[in-house]
Amino acid sequence: MVQLPEGMPLPDDGQLVDPDVSAGFSAYVHIPFCTVRCGYCDFNTYTNPDFGAGAGVQDYAQTVGKEIELSQRVLSRDTKPGRLRSIFFGGGTPTLLNVASFAQILGQLRDTFGFAPDIEITTEANPETVTREQLVGLQEAGINRISFGMQSAVPHVLATLDRSHTPGQVAKVAQWARELDLNFSLDLIYGTPGESDPDWRASLLAAIDLSPQHLSCYALTIEPGTKMGTDLARGSMMGTDDDVLAFRYELANELLAAAGYDWYEVSNWARPGFECKHNRYYWQGANWWGYGAGAHSHINGTRFWNVKHPRRYAARLAGSPVRTPAQGHEKLSATEQTEEAIMLGIRLREGIKIPAGLKRETVAGFISDGLIDPQAALREDRLVLTVRGRLLADAVIRALWMDL
Repeated sequence: MVQLPEGMPLPDDGQLVDPDVSAGFSAYVHIPFCTVRCGYCDFNTYTNPDFGAGAGVQDYAQTVGKEIELSQRVLSRDTKPGRLRSIFFGGGTPTLLNVASFAQILGQLRDTFGFAPDIEITTEANPETVTREQLVGLQEAGINRISFGMQSAVPHVLATLDRSHTPGQVAKVAQWARELDLNFSLDLIYGTPGESDPDWRASLLAAIDLSPQHLSCYALTIEPGTKMGTDLARGSMMGTDDDVLAFRYELANELLAAAGYDWYEVSNWARPGFECKHNRYYWQGANWWGYGAGAHSHINGTRFWNVKHPRRYAARLAGSPVRTPAQGHEKLSATEQTEEAIMLGIRLREGIKIPAGLKRETVAGFISDGLIDPQAALREDRLVLTVRGRLLADAVIRALWMDL
């Protein structure tokens, strides 16, 4: 599991140097519970549903509510907080919470901060954890977008990933979402050991057939410390070649474009008007408060992160007054904020404005290497990645950092 950075401690009351979110902000709610821990997962998740008072599935919403109260005090210090523009429930498996818990958290966020008229409220969901009745309840609670973890349409690939659903279950939940007119997205993973090119094509075509408004396609990253990472280190599992991953990305881009999906971020495609607002706010460096065990936040250049274990998270919030659940924080320097804006912005369809001071020969090199759109660079003064550039986005980012 990824270790949190050390950072500096926050005051017990959670106060920030600059808590002004009067222009509006977003909320992320981390639900750290899962029924099974997938072999590739290095997220902050636990298969135990109950760690005691305030730290289990049944009463997790009450504990999150205490952090919402804390955030209201912090963000109201100098100015009135603006309304929430997006909310995202991630995990873990958020849909292990009952509908009443979703309604409780959303109701408290609405009463505390207010919702923008066009707010997007998303929850992730594993296909095997939801019923049609539950989808109806989530929609009534305020969820207007759902992201299903499809990952693959091929049984042996799902088995390698330790996914417990079947392709038929994904088709069921997609049908229910369409019947309810509920905006939904599908997540796919490519590059699983043992997956073939025809397997990946089959997964893409199956996902397209389900008519989601949005699709995310991620190359499998095998992290040390995970089950798959251990297998890779032992040599009992082989990783996927970078050239194979590149081909599969290009295939995804080709098939999705032909089906009417526009790419708007390196790993994300959507039908017009259905881009994920919440994730766009991340990539644009906007403000969000992360609620829950292990959740990360960003407020005006300050990043902070909560303690990871649900029991420790609940203990921090159990007193009166509550203590911040943040384990640490860091304040980004002006240089670091510039570097982060480049790193995130270059991944978007519109790219970034050519930074002041960037050498002309660097831009010319990007063009000659086929990494950026020459028309956007020459006519619009912007760096916009080509398909090849998207495959080599990290190299483009490093070159920009070195040149500035």
